[in-house]
Amino acid sequence: MQGKVALASAMLVLTGCASVVNDTSHPIKVETLTPQGQAVAGAECKLSNDYGSSTMKSGDTAPVRRSSKDLDIVCKHPDNPDATARGISRANGGMFGNIILGGGVGAIIDHNKGTAYTYPTWVQLVFGKALVFDRSNEKEGTPAKPTEPAAVSASK
Repeated sequence: MQGKVALASAMLVLTGCASVVNDTSHPIKVETLTPQGQAVAGAECKLSNDYGSSTMKSGDTAPVRRSSKDLDIVCKHPDNPDATARGISRANGGMFGNIILGGGVGAIIDHNKGTAYTYPTWVQLVFGKALVFDRSNEKEGTPAKPTEPAAVSASK
């Protein structure tokens, strides 16, 4: 009987690991650049995912609600064409801790709450371009490396 109580207690403690370790939001720094690579601060940026949207000025850092879904970013500046991007979140360490230590229950909870995921923490959008930033391509202390989405074939 004591073994079952200990096991149940351990499961309760270990479930929701990412919820305990990670907040529901995390900071993201958004910068905007001209096609020539010059920084343009103060562009109006809208960040949105399945949990809602928020606005910020480029050059600043703002909290973003964690989610397993992509983050869409659009920055507007009167002297430049729009800069758009998609941020791809990836499972963070809390998700793996759930799977290894807590089993599937904690992983399901944190997946549904979004706390098991993290977006790239520093992105540099380029005016006139649509870019993709994948959390898995990020190196700490540097902006995430962007990719350009593949052009859609006209022969489809």
